[in-house]
Amino acid sequence: MSMTTIQRFGGLLSQYRSEIRQIYTYAIFSGIVNLTLPLGIQAIINYIHLGEVTSSWIILVGFVLLGITVTGFLQILQLRIVENMQQDLFARSAFEFAFRLPQITFLQLDKIHAPELVNRFFDTLSIQKGLPKILIDFSLAAFQIIFGLILLAFYSPYFIVFGVVLILVLWLIFQFTGRLGLKTSLQESKYKYALVHWLEEVARLNRSFKLNNGSKFHLHRTDDITVNYLAAREKHFQVLLNQFRLFVGFKVLIAAGLLLLGGLLVFNQQMDIGQFVAAEIIIILIINSVEKILRVFETIYDVLTAVEKIGYVTDLKLDQNDGTAILESTAALSINAQEIKFKFPDATNEVIENLSFDIPANSKVIINGKTGSGKTILLQILAGIHQINEGAISINGIPFNNYQKESLYGHIGVALPVNQLFEGSLKDNITLGRDIADQAVEDVIELLGLKDFLSLQPKRLQTLLDTGGRRLPRGIIQKILIARIIVGNPKLLLLEDPLQFVEEEEKRRIIDYLMSPKRNWTVVVVADYHYWNNQATQILNL
Repeated sequence: MSMTTIQRFGGLLSQYRSEIRQIYTYAIFSGIVNLTLPLGIQAIINYIHLGEVTSSWIILVGFVLLGITVTGFLQILQLRIVENMQQDLFARSAFEFAFRLPQITFLQLDKIHAPELVNRFFDTLSIQKGLPKILIDFSLAAFQIIFGLILLAFYSPYFIVFGVVLILVLWLIFQFTGRLGLKTSLQESKYKYALVHWLEEVARLNRSFKLNNGSKFHLHRTDDITVNYLAAREKHFQVLLNQFRLFVGFKVLIAAGLLLLGGLLVFNQQMDIGQFVAAEIIIILIINSVEKILRVFETIYDVLTAVEKIGYVTDLKLDQNDGTAILESTAALSINAQEIKFKFPDATNEVIENLSFDIPANSKVIINGKTGSGKTILLQILAGIHQINEGAISINGIPFNNYQKESLYGHIGVALPVNQLFEGSLKDNITLGRDIADQAVEDVIELLGLKDFLSLQPKRLQTLLDTGGRRLPRGIIQKILIARIIVGNPKLLLLEDPLQFVEEEEKRRIIDYLMSPKRNWTVVVVADYHYWNNQATQILNL
C-alpha cells in the first residue's frame, strides 16, 4: 500500500528524531530569549521616562544585547545540526538509489526508462535546501508566535482574541490552499521530468536529430512539454500568490485593530507607554513570523514534491530473495524445467507455455526457434531476470527460488545483446569489483584475442573506457563482455548472440573454446550463427 506524501515526509524525518528534538529545543529557548527584547525595551523606556540614567538602565541594555547574542548562538547550533542532517540525507539517498536500481524487478523496468529514474536523485538536493527553512525558520517562527501570544495575554485579555483569530486564519489559509498547492507543485514537477527525459532522448539520439534537423521535430516536442510546464508553474504560482494576498489583507486588519486596541488601553490607563511599545514590538514580531511561515509554504511544497518523486523510486518492487540454499558447486550446473509458463502482466497470450526440458551438467545447448517463440525470454528466465508464472525450474536438483540470489549469480555468467560497458578502467569493466588477479585478467584477454588491443593501450588494464565503449569497435566490446563472464570461472553460461560482431576466424576459435567438453561449465546459447550448432551437444527447439 503506497503512502501519502505527508506520511513519506514523516518517515523521512523519523530517521532524525534526536536531531529534530535538539533543533526544537533550541527553537524554544530562542523564542523565549527573543522575548527579552520587548520586555527589556519596556523597562528601558520606563527608566527613560523617569529621566534618570542609573546602573539598572545599563544592566537592562546589557541584558537585551545578551539576549540577541544568545539567540544568534542558538541559531548557529541549529545550522550545524541541520548541516549534519543534510550530509547524512545525501549519503543515504545515494546508497538507496545505488542499492535499489539493480534490484528493481525487470517487469517494472520494462514499463519505464531506467535512466530517467536517476533524475529523481536530484530531488534530494531540493530536500537538502528545504530542511533549514522548515526545521529552523518554521520552528522559530512558530514558537515566536506562541510565546508572543502568551506574553500579550498578560498585558490584556483582549489580546487573547487576537491570538485565537490569528491561529484560525492561518488554519483556514492552509486548509483551503494547502492541498491545491501540493497538487499543482506535483503537476509542475511531472512536466519538469518529462522535459528532462525528452532532452536526454535528444542527446542519446543526437545523430538522428542532426541528420533530420529539417523537420525541427525535437524543437516542437520540446515546445509542447515546455508550454505544459509553464502552465502548471503558473497555476502553482497563483496558489502561492493567493496565499500571500490573504495574508496581506489579514496583516493590515490585524495591525490596525491592534494599534487601535493598544491606543485605547493606554488612553484608559490600562497599559503604560512602555507596555504599549513592548506590545507593538511583540505584534510586529508575530506578524513577521506569520509572514515567514507563509513564505516557507513554497519550500514545504517543494520538499513534499521531492519526497513524493523519490518515493516513486523506493515504491518500485524489488526482486525477492527469500532463498536459503547456498550453491557451492565446483562442477558444471544442471537445469531441469517442468511445465513452465510465462507471460507479461499486461499481455493476453503466453510467451512460453507448458515447456519442459532437462539439461545435464556440462551440456552445450543451443536454443532454436522462430522470432517471437520466446528464446530470449527463456534465457532471461534461466538468468533469474524474469520469474515464471507456473511450473518449476531447478538448478542441480534444487528449485531456483530456494537459492540465495547472490550465491547463485556468483556461478552464472550472462551475456545479453545489450551494451553493458560503463565509464571506468578496462579492469573494472571486466572484474566488476571481484577479487581477481591482474594475471588472470590478462590470460582471459589473450585467450579472446584482445592481446593486440591491450598492447596498444599505454595504461594496459587501467585504460579508461567511455560509457558504452564509445570509440571501440563492436567486436572489441563483445570480447570484453565475454571476458567479464569467463574470468570468474562460472558454472553456467547463458549467451545471446555474444559474438555477432567478431570476425569469422576468431568467432570460430572462441566458440570452440566455450563449447569444448573440457570446459567445466554448462552453456546455453541463443544465436543464429551455424557454427554454434556444430559444437552443441543438445538442441532445444521452441
